Amino acid sequence: MDFRLTEEQRLLKDTLARLLAELYTFDRRKCYQLEADGWSRVVWARLADLGILGSSLPERFGGTGGGPVETMIIMNAIGRCLLLEPFFATVVLGGNLLSLGANEAQKAQLLPALASGKLLLAFAHTERHSRYDLANVGTRARRDGSQWVLNGEKCVVLHGDVAGKLLVSARSGGTDQYDEDGISLFLVDAELSGVRRTGYRTQDGLRAASVSLTDVRLSSDALVGSAGAAFPLIEEVAHQGIAAVCAEMVGAMEEMHEQTVEYLKTRVQFGATLSKFQVLQHRAVDMLMAVEQARSMAMFATMMLGEKGSAERRRAMSAAKIQVGRSSRFVGQQAIQLHGGIGMTMDCKIGHYFKHATLLDLQFGGADLHLQELAEMGGLTPRVLPLPE
Repeated sequence: MDFRLTEEQRLLKDTLARLLAELYTFDRRKCYQLEADGWSRVVWARLADLGILGSSLPERFGGTGGGPVETMIIMNAIGRCLLLEPFFATVVLGGNLLSLGANEAQKAQLLPALASGKLLLAFAHTERHSRYDLANVGTRARRDGSQWVLNGEKCVVLHGDVAGKLLVSARSGGTDQYDEDGISLFLVDAELSGVRRTGYRTQDGLRAASVSLTDVRLSSDALVGSAGAAFPLIEEVAHQGIAAVCAEMVGAMEEMHEQTVEYLKTRVQFGATLSKFQVLQHRAVDMLMAVEQARSMAMFATMMLGEKGSAERRRAMSAAKIQVGRSSRFVGQQAIQLHGGIGMTMDCKIGHYFKHATLLDLQFGGADLHLQELAEMGGLTPRVLPLPE
């Protein structure tokens, strides 16, 4: 299989790297965190101007017609600079939910605004009791004439405090709270009566919100897709989210490894730079091996997004999440230890990268959870053994 990037993909990678090197130094990032939204609207506009926000959207709606590989390239660059802007929430989750599930009228109205940077989206799906189970939805949606009425609470809605519209999952049917059937998806204006958002900063410096829905009334055209049939769409977009998160974690790991090697080359101890000590060289090589293993699995997850069978996709995403999660923990721990005491301070970049990678590992479930799920599915490549004659 040819893993080389096309000319357009290389151009995207180089352009984005130059832009973020200019706009996203560590000191500038700290300034962006202090802005009202917790991120920079100027950077967001620059990303829109370069077509980054429409990278995975169809061309007829203002996008560039890219796919999972383009998203992987962008998320890797985001991981390397610890981008604060809501690309993952708006484009990877929200944009793909609309691209795959919305009708033509909804796409024509919303996707061009998303590509131009004017529309911010957030996917409100997780609930306190769900524990990474995508089908565990307690928020209720009931019909009232031609309208829908929503009641429930969502938590850890990434960038939900600034989103103009929320994509909210709610149960409109099914036999119980864990049933995959009966889940619907709604497009909710964040300023509607009955919608209450409480924003906060996460441990890694990004933004999230808790969302409360109390008798929120929606017209029939707020429904995305068919009533009660949203679970396959949610699962597919969750898989795209896992692949994107893996690519972002690889970017963070690459940066942690490079910064650690540079530190070893400049830090003098006992009359010599740390890079002269063989045991530390071995640890740097172990970090590189972990990064390479994670990169391979992130690429595997990206390729498997084209797999039509949800069971095979699910196995691939779990396998990628296991390896990338374990690699990021190892690389982060080694980076902190090799930096010494300064690695624990807020003035050192390494700590910020490790915090972010740790929280990324928990998105859609950590390595231990996916190891259990992969074992229950029979492993990555389950085989049926022939019966003895």
